[in-house]
Amino acid sequence: MNWIERLRNRWKVSTVQVFIILIVFACTGFTILFLKEPILSLITSEKERSIWFTIAYYVLILPVYNIVLLFYGFVFGQFNFFWAFEKRMVQRFSRNKKASH
Repeated sequence: MNWIERLRNRWKVSTVQVFIILIVFACTGFTILFLKEPILSLITSEKERSIWFTIAYYVLILPVYNIVLLFYGFVFGQFNFFWAFEKRMVQRFSRNKKASH
């Protein structure tokens, strides 16, 4: 079984949808990459950025990434898949939070 078939079975989608979903992930990643420097330049100069600033950026960019992911999912006609994907991710985070208490 090749990797495309494994994704198709895991996600319960067609082969075409696997490729569209991968394109959505790629577009989201590139968008976040291209937005990073302009957003950070508004906040502080490159010389003033510490490791803690970078860590904070990566923690805070997660909600932006999720919104961009849903946007591209909508544009490529896969909103329902990505909405379910987001809900599963939130459930995993909340389950881990409950397990640690």
